[in-house]
Amino acid sequence: MTQPLLIEIGVEELPAVPLLKILKTIETSWKNILKDRMLTCEFTFLYTPRRLVLMHEAMPLKQADRTIELMGPPVQAAIRDGVPTKAGEGFARKCGVDFAELGRADNNGREVLHFTREEKGAPTSDLLGAMIQEWIGSMAFGKMMRWGARSEEFIRPVRWLQVRLGETSVPVELLGTISDTQTHVHRMASYDPIDVPSIAAYESVLAEGAVVLRPEVRRAMIEADFDAIEAAAGVTIERDAELLAEVVAITENPKALLGTFDPMFLELPPEVIITSMKEHQRYFPVFEGGKLTHKFVVVSNALTDDYSKVIAGNERVLKPRLADGLFFYRNDLAAGLSTEGLDKVQFIDGLGTLADKIDRERRIAIRLLALYMDRLEADTGKSPAELEQLMDRAITLAKADLMSEMVYEFTELQGLMGYYYAQALGEDPLVYTAIKEQYMPVGEGAELPSSIFSSIVAMSIKLDTLLGLFSVGKIPSGSKDPFALRRAVNGIVRIVSEYDLDLEIDAMIAMLAPNYDPFETTRLSDFILERINKSLPANPSVIAAVLASGERNIPAIAQKVAALDAIVGDETFSEQFSTFKRVANISKDIDLDGALTIDPARFETEAETALYTAYTHAIAGDYPDYRARLEALFGLKPDLDRFFDDVMVHAEEEALRHNRQALIGSIYRSFREIADIKEITV
Repeated sequence: MTQPLLIEIGVEELPAVPLLKILKTIETSWKNILKDRMLTCEFTFLYTPRRLVLMHEAMPLKQADRTIELMGPPVQAAIRDGVPTKAGEGFARKCGVDFAELGRADNNGREVLHFTREEKGAPTSDLLGAMIQEWIGSMAFGKMMRWGARSEEFIRPVRWLQVRLGETSVPVELLGTISDTQTHVHRMASYDPIDVPSIAAYESVLAEGAVVLRPEVRRAMIEADFDAIEAAAGVTIERDAELLAEVVAITENPKALLGTFDPMFLELPPEVIITSMKEHQRYFPVFEGGKLTHKFVVVSNALTDDYSKVIAGNERVLKPRLADGLFFYRNDLAAGLSTEGLDKVQFIDGLGTLADKIDRERRIAIRLLALYMDRLEADTGKSPAELEQLMDRAITLAKADLMSEMVYEFTELQGLMGYYYAQALGEDPLVYTAIKEQYMPVGEGAELPSSIFSSIVAMSIKLDTLLGLFSVGKIPSGSKDPFALRRAVNGIVRIVSEYDLDLEIDAMIAMLAPNYDPFETTRLSDFILERINKSLPANPSVIAAVLASGERNIPAIAQKVAALDAIVGDETFSEQFSTFKRVANISKDIDLDGALTIDPARFETEAETALYTAYTHAIAGDYPDYRARLEALFGLKPDLDRFFDDVMVHAEEEALRHNRQALIGSIYRSFREIADIKEITV
């Protein structure tokens, strides 16, 4: 038998971001609690800024009855000379009965003590208090609060509570609040508690009090307002998904409104205006003709027939923030970009200041510049001397905006403000673009630097961070990576793969490591290889095969993995691969690093000659890529099958045996130039 269940926990305004971070775990936790209590059923979790709500259409009124069956120790161990042993008495205590009440049963051919009892399911109403306490306790919001004289913590004080099962209000105490049949509506509708006559009336009571309970409905209301504003004003609203979710979480009665600000503030870089609006005010930027305009959209939670004062108030709040930004911007432009002061800003303990970091990055950038100079000359049309000068300038100025007033106020704009300042101050486009793109990519799938020049700057920063932190022992362990070193490696891999920039891991580390305190460089090499292994989208055994070949050039690794993975992924590959596994197994006993001399004059069968001819033809080909070369080598299968059918590789005559082994070993070694095929599993 079932009845509807309503649980409403009324709180002071919940902070949106912590709530949104754990929405899924909140639902999962209640689902697990129901399962643990044998009360599994469908439910809906809902929230507004002042309430967490669980609604069940059909909640079981009690747990199902169940039979508890316990198996005990073997009878031989439980009874000695007709007297219960300690093991037997212990099992009886566990079952809560006298020893004489225990039965016997067969357990895998052994007679053991046995006990069964019928356990009646508890009424749901008796369980709800503990279930709600457990649910609340599972919500890991981060920072918590205590209020009054209570020692318990929660994200915000609990102010009212409803626990309604069918027509019954279930008495529950939660953090000092006793459940009843009242709720609270929008504060501008009523400050007083409102009685809820029944579960069926709950949503209508809230709606009459200007509370839209369902988040998806509030979102739809906001988006409908956006559509109407765009149609009426001929503008486009930037519909930031994270900001929209946050606004849904902080409103009970949302209404999107169009406001304006003084056009003079458009002198500011768009990102400054957008950051100020989004981060501080939760406003949505507005665009006309693809450009930011002097308008914004605010989602109000007010309850009124005249929103003009709401709009005016938000316009008044935004103005001083933008005025501060314009003041900072003009001051920074007047002061110019300078690294003065960075020698007093500590980077990381053991790695000196930010000025020291810039010096190390400059040395790395000049080395990388030399590696890719031909490509850069072709791309930019500039001379090596010009490129060296511009690279030095880009590295020097990359962190200069850290000393600006704007970045002091908006730290998330570091690099971006340097780009705007460098551009306004007449720096070369290569320089100011590299400053803007110095941290790219900022995450998986994020945008890459737009040129090789910018890529060198970005890689120099990442490489210095990697080498520097490894040199002072700050190495990621387990899931902990406070300095985002894994992301740095992923970024380097993506950049060099995109631009096909030769970057040999061991050679690079050996070249750069002397600039740092001595450290075990193989740990950094292994770390980079591990990240490559996990970041490339391919069969893991394919990646292992390529790495086992000894390849350490990052773009070559990526290209070889992609080529081999495409072949291994073919549905017919597994049927064919046994032949090449045999090649790998035979080659285990062959010195592949020595000279493998094949003498065609010693061939005794047509199968040997055919395989040798096909092999020499395969390795002599001029292939456009690794995949074509691999396909040629895998194309040796028919000749290899015939060879294995007709030829005894381990012939008794030593010269004949060595000749045949040399042929098989040469084929295996040709594969190993791309990938060690013995590592492949399909």
